[in-house]
Amino acid sequence: MGRCLIIGCGGVASVAIHKCCMNSRVFEEICIASRTKSKCDALKEKLEPVTDTVITTAQVNADNTDELITLIKAYDPDAVLNLALPYQDLTIMDACLATGKHYIDTANYEPEDTAKFEYKWQWAYRDRFEKANITAVLGSGFDPGVTSVFTAYALKHYFDEINYIDILDCNGGDHGYPFATNFNPEINIREVSAKGSYWEDGHWVETEPLEIKREYDFPQVGVKDMYLLHHEEIESLAVNIPGIKRIRFFMTFGQSYLTHLKCLENVGMTSIEPIMFEGREIVPLKFLNAVLPDPASLGPRTKGKTNIGCIFTGVKDGKTKTIYIYNVCDHQECYRELGSQAVAYTTGVPAMIGTSMVLSGKWNKPGVYTVEEFDPDPFMDALNKWGLPWIVDENPKTVQ
Repeated sequence: MGRCLIIGCGGVASVAIHKCCMNSRVFEEICIASRTKSKCDALKEKLEPVTDTVITTAQVNADNTDELITLIKAYDPDAVLNLALPYQDLTIMDACLATGKHYIDTANYEPEDTAKFEYKWQWAYRDRFEKANITAVLGSGFDPGVTSVFTAYALKHYFDEINYIDILDCNGGDHGYPFATNFNPEINIREVSAKGSYWEDGHWVETEPLEIKREYDFPQVGVKDMYLLHHEEIESLAVNIPGIKRIRFFMTFGQSYLTHLKCLENVGMTSIEPIMFEGREIVPLKFLNAVLPDPASLGPRTKGKTNIGCIFTGVKDGKTKTIYIYNVCDHQECYRELGSQAVAYTTGVPAMIGTSMVLSGKWNKPGVYTVEEFDPDPFMDALNKWGLPWIVDENPKTVQ
């Protein structure tokens, strides 16, 4: 049905590529491209004996638009799936515009020199993508991604109007290290150490990092401490969900993680400001990134489950109601299936699904969109099919 260029070959990309190869009816051909071609070749060698998908590989620097354009022209895909770093979203979007190819990513653009992620840079491409008659799907991971599809699904099937959304991201897994991150350490630490914010009554309310803490009893995981963070899907949902009064995002952290993070912050290791060290300029956070365990290595060590979902309160037929839509994912089951831990799995599977929506024509609107702007039903069906089944609780505990 289609040919896809996949840029990136890290932990999330490995999951997405495995799932593409399981879904060879849609992904007839893929090209895996990254800065390190040997990683792409190793994955190709592993997957070729067990898939009908035709796999090729390529080397590309995703910071270089000209290199990307050359590769896209040579491979001529129907769509480009960006699983590189958020810093590289715009160069890849530029290359897709120049070559007339559909674009999908899992996280919005983030300037490398500012720990600030928002949609304004990518939304600025709307008119150009529309005029080029190509589709850009932003944020087809889990959060952002599935959480926004859950929202569209809830609005379509359970509510006339949604007024309150609490997005809850719980990782109940234990990898045994005193301190490690379950996805790219640089991105993870920037996200956690930034100021928090939530949307209320038409404007942003800013909080100090990890200032707001709540406790929640997560189904199949248990009681966990969670903290309010800024997260990009709040921005798009505030625009696209009519009647919304408040949207918050909470993520769980263990005490060991927070203690180590605070210590690293206090000594300057989480800074993104360059410093001079032995005659050369380095960024402390990038150095820390090199020292910490590779998230891709955590799979065999990590035990426990994730629980990610949304609690919605709104109105249906004049009456107030609340529902909770969530997914529970088991780290060890993910590792047995794909050699991955659940954090990479829960992002990589929706990346494949979002791309399959575009390749199959189920999501086809020229322009730049976030996932809640499309019909959620085929995506929700695909989650059940490809390893992320969801549950609807119509009588949940709410967050104060």
